[in-house]
Amino acid sequence: MEIERDAVALGEFEFECGRSIPELEVSYEAYGEFTGDNAVLVCHALTGSAHVAGRHPDDETDGQARAWWDDIVGPGKAIDTREYYVLCANVPGSCYGTTGPESTNPETGEPYGTDFPAVTVTDWTDAQRQLLDELGVPHLHAVVGGSVGGMNVIEWAKQHPDHVERIAPIAAAARLDVQCLAMDAIARRAITTDDDWQGGDYYGDGPKPTDGLALARQIGHVMYLSKASMEQKFGRRAAGRDAARSFPTDPAAGFFPYRDVESYLDYNAESFVERFDANSYLYLTRAMDNYDLAAGFESDEDALAAFDGEALVMSFTGDWHFTPTQAEELADALRAADVAAAHHLVESDHGHDAFLVEPESVGPPLADFLADGVEGTAVTDTDEPPEDDDPSFAPVHTSLFSD
Repeated sequence: MEIERDAVALGEFEFECGRSIPELEVSYEAYGEFTGDNAVLVCHALTGSAHVAGRHPDDETDGQARAWWDDIVGPGKAIDTREYYVLCANVPGSCYGTTGPESTNPETGEPYGTDFPAVTVTDWTDAQRQLLDELGVPHLHAVVGGSVGGMNVIEWAKQHPDHVERIAPIAAAARLDVQCLAMDAIARRAITTDDDWQGGDYYGDGPKPTDGLALARQIGHVMYLSKASMEQKFGRRAAGRDAARSFPTDPAAGFFPYRDVESYLDYNAESFVERFDANSYLYLTRAMDNYDLAAGFESDEDALAAFDGEALVMSFTGDWHFTPTQAEELADALRAADVAAAHHLVESDHGHDAFLVEPESVGPPLADFLADGVEGTAVTDTDEPPEDDDPSFAPVHTSLFSD
């Protein structure tokens, strides 16, 4: 599969906060051949990159060598690159090629750091629209994405309703709930209270706030798992004899086991801090936390009123980060706005990460929707899901909620 990997300079870019930078460069990857009406934009999640599929000789250069949705995007896969022209753009504020806090400010010759303007999901959408204009792609067959990438998808229907025919927000919602807001706030404080954060001015040869970023990542990672998946994968087991603690401990720690779940979180945090920028984590989590579909409108329904395309909302029963109830509320808002919408609920113990690790559940309904819309997606009539904390909640595997 041929991969077009490049970056486009969009010139001066004004952010929703009212501030601007003299040059916004957007890194992207594209797959397949554009025929005029077959473009599919894929929106990445919080710490994702434009490297959504395939292999590339320079895979190691963007810090995220493994394509994050390679099981979904590619020849013969759900988003078939033989049929669709697929694009994925790294969002402003990130650290994978698009201009962000660690980029050099051309006016000072130094990294922006925390002088970089505040970034929102609306900014991501506007940057993507400008990138597509530069690439000669006036209209999208579909926009697809998971997690905060799903919020990015929804914003396309809100901001550019005439430019997209179908949207597929996966494991997403119209806004975060307060519990997730609280945990994101703690994660950011882990970074900003690290002495090596230095007010965001840590670029260069000196120490970086790796401990704070590692803790922030661990908090986030727990949010992406479910109780069931953690019990199945780790239980209360102690880590192997060769496992070494990554963080300082109190004197009494030697009496107690270093558990498998601790070792797992430490390992993932250590690998994460090698590839991601702490300031970018601050910026991107705030963009996610701030997102509210109804902002500027009376309701979610009003925000979506101009969109006359089709929508597939997908959620997972073990996901407490973006819950099935939130997904159903989004689907209800789409239906209230006279959008043909289906809610596809997948029974899964994987938690929020299910959209990344269960291609067998995500791929088939997504492929059907891209090809034939809501009418072409099989529907099983069922009642609306009960509240997520209802212990009697026992959904049917891959059930669909639709009018």
